[in-house]
Amino acid sequence: MNFLAAGIIMLGAALGAGFGMCYATSKAVDAVARQPEAASKIQTILLLGCALAESTAIYAFVVALILSTAG
Repeated sequence: MNFLAAGIIMLGAALGAGFGMCYATSKAVDAVARQPEAASKIQTILLLGCALAESTAIYAFVVALILSTAG
């Protein structure tokens, strides 16, 4: 049962992080297309946001590992 819970956690985290990063990237591309002179600021904010989204997936991976090795 722990493996099922770990799989569900990873599926949700991977989908959430993937959709979040895709949405942020699409909005950043749109913003750069509208204001090319602000590309460096937009890129910095985009990378920070993607790093935060990816850290959520990494935390979920750690929780899934703990669940799969527990009892």
